[in-house]
Amino acid sequence: MSQTREKFATQVNSEILASVRALAEKEGRQLQALVDEALADLIEKHKNARPRPHVMGPYLASHEKYGPLYKKLAE
Repeated sequence: MSQTREKFATQVNSEILASVRALAEKEGRQLQALVDEALADLIEKHKNARPRPHVMGPYLASHEKYGPLYKKLAE
């Protein structure tokens, strides 16, 4: 990943920000390092987003059983 830094401004829930600041202090890290890590984790999570098997199984079974009904409801 590029080491070029860019400033940006945003607003964050004050409780979340306080927790992140406390974590940064506890770990002896800069706040920006934790923000970088959190954003990278979010990007990775979305890249690898896959439906969970325990959710997809019942979903697919439901479509097998109620597919025609779902189609009618969608019309």
